[in-house]
Amino acid sequence: MNGYNQYKEKSIYSMSGAEQLLLLFDEAIKRLIRAENSLKENNYDDFEDCLLRVSRIVRYLTDILDLEQPISWDLRRIYDFLIFDLSRVKAGRHRRQDEIGRIRHILSELREGFDGASRKVKDLHIAKVSEVRG
Repeated sequence: MNGYNQYKEKSIYSMSGAEQLLLLFDEAIKRLIRAENSLKENNYDDFEDCLLRVSRIVRYLTDILDLEQPISWDLRRIYDFLIFDLSRVKAGRHRRQDEIGRIRHILSELREGFDGASRKVKDLHIAKVSEVRG
C-alpha cells in the first residue's frame, strides 16, 4: 500500500461515526453526478459502475441502521425505495435519466438532516461550567 492510501485509510479510521456517515452520503452524491455525466457521454460502463457503487453505499446504510430506534424503520423504507429506483435507472438508462437527480436530491436531504442532527448532538454534550458556591 502506498503512502497516500495509508494516509487516506488512517484519516477515515480517525473520523467520528457522524463524519463517516456524511462521507458516505458525499460519495454517493458524487457518484450520481458522475453517472449523469457518463450517461450523457454514452460511457455505459462507468455509468453502471457508479450506480453499482451508490447501491452498495445505500445497502450499507441500510445494514448499519439501529432498528431499536423508531426512525430507523422509516429510513429503511427510504433506502429500500432508493435501491429500487437505482435499479430502474440502471435498466432504463436514458428513459429514467431524470430519476438520477431525484435520487441525488433525496440523498442530499438525508445528508443535511444527519449533519444537522450530529451538530445538535455535539451541542448537547458540551459540558456546562457550573459555579461553586460555598
